[in-house]
Amino acid sequence: MNSEMPSPPLRGRLAPSPTGALHLGNARTFMLTWLSIRSRKGSLIYRLEDLDHPKVKSGAAQQAQDDLVWMGLDWDEGPGCEGALAPYEQSERTGDYRRALDELIRQELLYPCVCSRKDVENAQSAPHANEYGMRYEGTCRGVFESFAAAQAHLGEGRMPVWRFKSPEGRSTRFVDGVYGEQILSVADDVGDFVIARHPDGAGYMLAVVVDDAAMGVTEVMRGEDLLPATHRQILLAEALGLPRPTYIHTPLMVGPDGRRLAKRHGDTRVASLREQGMAPDQLVGYLAWTLGWGTREQRLMPADLLGTYDPESIPVESFVCLPENVPM
Repeated sequence: MNSEMPSPPLRGRLAPSPTGALHLGNARTFMLTWLSIRSRKGSLIYRLEDLDHPKVKSGAAQQAQDDLVWMGLDWDEGPGCEGALAPYEQSERTGDYRRALDELIRQELLYPCVCSRKDVENAQSAPHANEYGMRYEGTCRGVFESFAAAQAHLGEGRMPVWRFKSPEGRSTRFVDGVYGEQILSVADDVGDFVIARHPDGAGYMLAVVVDDAAMGVTEVMRGEDLLPATHRQILLAEALGLPRPTYIHTPLMVGPDGRRLAKRHGDTRVASLREQGMAPDQLVGYLAWTLGWGTREQRLMPADLLGTYDPESIPVESFVCLPENVPM
């Protein structure tokens, strides 16, 4: 008798944030996510990560949907095809984050912190931040008995954050689908880390862990810039007794200065390219070319790539996006 547990169904997610328009780099990552799941007959969730309220742009959520549909990408649960796990907007799921927060508090794994970025910078034992950012030295550990007490200390207009106590003497390990084995001691390299800037735990770091588990996500594909966050999310999942998805981080599209695409590199928004007359198969063909698949002028739709998609062919290097190389 085979005692092995059956593998859960393959489930991925498209998770745009309405803090700005979809640009070429976002589009390429979402295309790869779609190919990874669809090429193996899995299902896709569309989840809106809209917790960063001050930065949410009016109309950005609908624009992201429109751009992805125009590109030929679809999903099985989310806008237009609500499933049993609705709502698919993080701003509507804050009760789940509060329950997770309460569990972490019960385990005495969290504490409120009033340190500003400048405070953290001034407390550095090393002169420079490492690749994971500035290490937090634990200044507020054991200082405040509650979030309210920390807020009272700061006064009106400022909000404390929740920090997770990174376990000393252990490292997290996972094998990334592109970058291979990753090992990190979060305590040594990051310190106690922020999970939310909201009293009820509604922050990116905690929310994605809770939502991925609640929605049965088994594979997370996202940009390489989020690779360092994975170790922290693994610690949170373990503390909450949640399953760990597999992770695939994809190389970024960057400007000539080597920095991730932004306004300073010109207008690389998908919506703008559409308005200028670009066809969806031109854009998809170009994105495939940036990955080393086909020629720059080749016209393709995502479905055309399903038979040839090979995750092992995804390059590890960032792609330098030059305006003159974008076909129009």
